[in-house]
Amino acid sequence: MITRTEIVKVLQNPPIGKEVTVMGWVRAYRGRRFIALYDGSAADTLQIVVDFERFPEELINRIKFHACIKVTGEVVESQGVGQEVEILAKGLEILGENKLEAYPLQPKRQSMEFLREQAHFRMRTQTFSSVFRVRHGLAYAVHKYFNDRGYYYLHTPIITGSDAEGAGEMFQVTTLDLKQPPLTEEGEVDYRQDFYGKATNLTVSGQLQAEIGALALGKVYTFGPTFRAENSNTTRHLSEFWMIEPEAAFFDIDNNMDLAEDFVKYLINYVLDHFPVDLERLDQRIQDIEKNLPKNQRRPMGLIDMLRFVVDNDFERITYTEAVELLRRSKPFKKGRFEFEPKWGADLQAEHERYLVESHFKKPVIVRDYPKDFKAFYMRLNDDQQTVAAMDILFPYIGEVIGGSQREERE
Repeated sequence: MITRTEIVKVLQNPPIGKEVTVMGWVRAYRGRRFIALYDGSAADTLQIVVDFERFPEELINRIKFHACIKVTGEVVESQGVGQEVEILAKGLEILGENKLEAYPLQPKRQSMEFLREQAHFRMRTQTFSSVFRVRHGLAYAVHKYFNDRGYYYLHTPIITGSDAEGAGEMFQVTTLDLKQPPLTEEGEVDYRQDFYGKATNLTVSGQLQAEIGALALGKVYTFGPTFRAENSNTTRHLSEFWMIEPEAAFFDIDNNMDLAEDFVKYLINYVLDHFPVDLERLDQRIQDIEKNLPKNQRRPMGLIDMLRFVVDNDFERITYTEAVELLRRSKPFKKGRFEFEPKWGADLQAEHERYLVESHFKKPVIVRDYPKDFKAFYMRLNDDQQTVAAMDILFPYIGEVIGGSQREERE
């Protein structure tokens, strides 16, 4: 059986003076003496001090960037800066050699464009390992939040015959021969001969199933992959993403807004508390990427500042009508700086949402009571007969992050 100590345990509760065995990958090797070892259990590396006179030259020469090694040694307080403890290596073994001349990643910062082309290697980088640790923490916090509040986790189908959003932008799933599909007498594809006996697609939402669940269990939520065949190459649209959809009986629009604000603050506080080093590194990476961009293309604040901006403020709540009136009174509108005119009956654009959050209120904003004409039929009609009980939560730089509504229960 393999016996080792994870690096996170050495860093969090250092067993000073004791001998441990650690295994991991070389993040850096400096001066043929100091190894920065990483095993994925923590954002930080563990410094290994190597006395090259103790080990064969042939072994020392095989210590390369991202090589996999096993080290046994004594945990001591570090004499240098940058780390509190280190290991004085007594035993060193190469578990997996790395030939740098054939290895795509090099001991330097890689561009995002390059890492996209090397997707199977990118998780080994500091940036993406931080991304996935934070993503893991968020997923755990989603389940913990709803479980602690009496919600049931509902698994909804990925392959479905329904279009919950009604947009028609769906990925089709079929076992039929695409070159020679069976046809009906009318010349259309005969999906009766398909696997499910009808046309099927990848899900765009688990909403319909969750609504059924809420009418039986009271409070449910879905959390799973969602697919949208939107031909839009922007940072605001993804063809595949994970979506969270709570559904609760006996909730009105005010309950929805309270839940959404509390939920998003809980998630952000969780990652701020549990992944500070990862967030700091991601924050710095974003700043390094954006420092050469024009000012109008940079984020209004750093990553951690943006997260604090959300959790440290009560969300401003306004109606859609109030938002439009405010936008039309604003200096950007009067000076013609908006690309799109804010007018009643038209959906708010990203520039309008960012102005409300970043310039006017300087806090996250919830806009509610949208015109019924561009919202879904299932949203509850308000007493004015013109608007529905729908809401969106707006963040700085991003715009809309959460959308929700009270369902129409009347005939």
